[in-house]
Amino acid sequence: MDRFTAVYGQHERWWVGYIEELPGANTQGETLEEARENLKEAIQLILEANREIARRFSKGKKVIREELVLAQH
Repeated sequence: MDRFTAVYGQHERWWVGYIEELPGANTQGETLEEARENLKEAIQLILEANREIARRFSKGKKVIREELVLAQH
């Protein structure tokens, strides 16, 4: 399971959140819970988009694709 660091702050009536380790993964919500759920969705969308971009870039090229598991701290 991937683990990320989510950072949340309140700006006026909105909760704003982002992922420290994943540029572009940011969102907002009217409640903290909504911001959390939106951030999970943003992470999924970014990872799916990055995978698709990588597959298009490597199409027709000889590549090795394998799962990489990071040691847990």
